[in-house]
Amino acid sequence: MTATPPNSEVSLGMPQLPAPDYPAEVRARLEADAKEIIARYPGTRSALLPLLHLVQSEEGHVSRTGMAFCAELLDLTTAEVTAVATFYSMYRRKPGGDYQVGVCTNTLCAVMGGDAIFDELKEHLGVGNDETTEDGKVTLEHIECNAACDFAPVVMVNWEFFDNQTPESAKRLVDDLREGRPVEPTRGAPLCTYKETARILAGFPDERPGAVEATGGAGPASLVGLRLAKGEAPRPRVVRPRDSEAPRDEPQPGSQHLSSHDAPQQTSASDPAHPAGPVTEEGE
Repeated sequence: MTATPPNSEVSLGMPQLPAPDYPAEVRARLEADAKEIIARYPGTRSALLPLLHLVQSEEGHVSRTGMAFCAELLDLTTAEVTAVATFYSMYRRKPGGDYQVGVCTNTLCAVMGGDAIFDELKEHLGVGNDETTEDGKVTLEHIECNAACDFAPVVMVNWEFFDNQTPESAKRLVDDLREGRPVEPTRGAPLCTYKETARILAGFPDERPGAVEATGGAGPASLVGLRLAKGEAPRPRVVRPRDSEAPRDEPQPGSQHLSSHDAPQQTSASDPAHPAGPVTEEGE
C-alpha cells in the first residue's frame, strides 16, 4: 500500500476551518456593491451569479472567503454557493493571471489551427492547461467553444475576441500582454484586466472613456445570414448537376447488372422538359 503524505488533507481526516472574513474596509465596500446588485432582483438568491463575479473582482478568483460572503448575504448555505461556483467555468477556484488566454480547441477551431496554437503557447509560455506564468500575467486554458466559429481559429483574452489567429500571432499576443504593450481585440470592447472584467460581469458599467461605444456588435462574417434574410445581400448561387451528369457508382464484383430494358431511361439533352446545363437556385 502506498503511504499517504503526512501533510495531506486525507491523512489529517479533519474538516477545513471556517473561511476567514474580509478585512473590514474591503467587506464594507463589497457589501455596498452587493446590496446594489441584490436590489435588482425580486428574489435575493437570483443575485448569486453576479455576486460571485463581484467577489472574483476582488481577489481574482472565487475564494472560500468570497463564497462565505455570498452565502451570508443571500441566506444560502456555503454548499449551495459552492455547487454554483464549481459548475460554471468562468469562476476561478484558484489564483490566476491578469489575463486569461483561452484557446478554442473545439472541432472547427481545432482543424483550422486551434490545436497547433494551444500546443505552441504551452511550449512558448512554459505552462500547461489552466496554469499561470511565473510573472502572474497570463493564465492559459483550452476552451471548448468561443462561439465564434466563423472566425476560426479564435483566441479570447478575458472574454474579448482575437479572431483568425495563427501560432505566430498568438505568441506575439501573449508576449505583448506580458510586456504591458497595448493590445486591441479584433472586435468588441477594449481589453482590461481579469479583475476589471469580473466587475463588469457583476453588472457595473465599464467607465473607461469610449469603452461602451467601442463594444459594437457581431463581425461581418456573423451577419451574412441576417443580411440575406433582409435582402441586403445577393443570395449565393448554388449549382446542382443534372441527374444524367451525376457520377455513377461502379458495379461491385458479383453484383447483378441490369439488362437494357430494366435500366432507367436517360433523357436527351435536346428534351425540352430536361434542358441541358446545370440547374440553379430560383432566381438564377
